[in-house]
Amino acid sequence: MKKMKVVVAVDSFKGSATSKEVSEYIEKGIKNVFSDISVKKVSIADGGEGTVEAIVESAYGQYMFERVHGPLGAEVNAKYGILNGKIAVMEMAEASGINLVKHEELNPFSASTYGVGEVLKAILDKGIRDIYIGIGGSATNDGGAGMLASLGAEFYDSEGNKIGYTPAELKKLKSIDLSSFDERIQEAKITVLSDVRNPLCGENGASYIFGPQKGASSEDVKELDSILRNYGDIIDKISDKNYSSQPGSGAAGGLGFALLSICKAEFKEGIVEIMNLINLEDTIKDADLVITGEGRIDNQSVYGKAPVGIAKLAKKYNIPVIAVVGSSARNLEEIYKNGIDLVLDIINEPMSLDKAIKDVGELLEFVGEKAIRAFLIGK
Repeated sequence: MKKMKVVVAVDSFKGSATSKEVSEYIEKGIKNVFSDISVKKVSIADGGEGTVEAIVESAYGQYMFERVHGPLGAEVNAKYGILNGKIAVMEMAEASGINLVKHEELNPFSASTYGVGEVLKAILDKGIRDIYIGIGGSATNDGGAGMLASLGAEFYDSEGNKIGYTPAELKKLKSIDLSSFDERIQEAKITVLSDVRNPLCGENGASYIFGPQKGASSEDVKELDSILRNYGDIIDKISDKNYSSQPGSGAAGGLGFALLSICKAEFKEGIVEIMNLINLEDTIKDADLVITGEGRIDNQSVYGKAPVGIAKLAKKYNIPVIAVVGSSARNLEEIYKNGIDLVLDIINEPMSLDKAIKDVGELLEFVGEKAIRAFLIGK
C-alpha cells in the first residue's frame, strides 16, 4: 500500500515564524495523529520577505553574504542565494529594507537603495547574469536612484554640479549621466518578483501609497511625488519610453522604475516564478494532500499570493488543499473559488497578538493535527 504523502508549502508568518519553521510545526502536528504519513516540507515565498531563504532551502542553493550600505548608510550584511552556480536570487530588503531601520528613524528623504546596487555588483563580479530580485519591504522612496548611483550613474543640478542620490538631493536634479554605468547590467537577465502594480507617480504611485509607512507626512508625500515625477521624466527621456507610468514602476519606492527603465528588467508574478525555480510541480503532483497558507488570507490573496498560486497548481492534479493561516477575513468566497478547499485559522481562543506570536509553534502544531484529521474524515 502506497504511503500517504502530504506536501506542506506555507509562506512565512511575518514577525513570528519563517516558512521553514511553519512547515516544521505543522509536520509535528500531522505526525502526532499519524506517524506513518510521508510529509514533504517546502519553503515558499511570493517575492516578498523570505524569498531568498525559501528558494535556497527548496532548491538546495548556497547562501552568500555581502557587506553593503543599508538604507541610511550604515553597513549591513545582505544575504543572497546562488543556485547551481548560475542563478542568483536576492531581496532588496536585505540591503534597503524597512526592517533595517528603527521606526523613529524612518526618513524617506534620506533613505536610499545604494546597497541594492552593491549586491548586484557582487553578483555580476561572480560572473552570474541570471538574477532574480524580490522587491518588497523597502524603507526607500528614491526611485532606485541609489542603486543606479552604485552602478555608476551620476546626478547633476541645473548648474552642472554633481549631487547625491537620496530624495533630499534629487529635488535639485536636472540631468543624469549614464556614461559610466556598469555595462554588465545590459548583459544580465533581471527578473523582478513582485505583485505590486502601482506606477511611479500620482495618487496611486510610490509616494502616496507607500510613503506614509516609511515615515512620510501628508506634506512629505506631495514633495516626494514631485521629486519622483521630475526624476521619472528625465529617465523617460533618456530611455525614450514612458516607463514611469508602467505598472510596477512604483514598487519598492520606485526601485521598480529604475529596474524597468535602465536595467531592462522583466516583472513576473513572484509565486509563479518561484514555483518554477524550485520545481514545485514535481513535488506536488503525486501528493494526497497539500497544506499551504500565510499569515493572513483574504480575497485579495488571489492576486499573486503564495497560497492561491500553490492551490491552482495542486488543482491541476485534483489534489485537495488546506490553507493554514494566522488570521482570515470573514468572506473567503474568492479564495474557495481559486482552489483552496478549507481555511484553518491558528487562533483557537481569544488572545493578544503578542501571545499569538509567542505561542505560534504550539498553535501551528495544533492546526497541523486539525488539518490532517479533517482530511482523513473522507478516507
